[in-house]
Amino acid sequence: MGIGGCIALIGLGAILTFATDWQTDSVNIDLVGVILMAVGIIGIAAITSIARRRRAVIAPTMVDRHDDPGARY
Repeated sequence: MGIGGCIALIGLGAILTFATDWQTDSVNIDLVGVILMAVGIIGIAAITSIARRRRAVIAPTMVDRHDDPGARY
């Protein structure tokens, strides 16, 4: 599930929570909407933390060639 899927879950959850007035005896639609929004937010947090780790910049290291007596400068 990518960022688009997470945003879709948040949107669907918001629609179910705030824009509908359906009443059922077996399922609380408002709670389902809140759960979908929470899953979407957790998913976005997980995706961005993984992407941040992948983009970690490693500083280039300087190679000291003075140790190699045959190196030409």
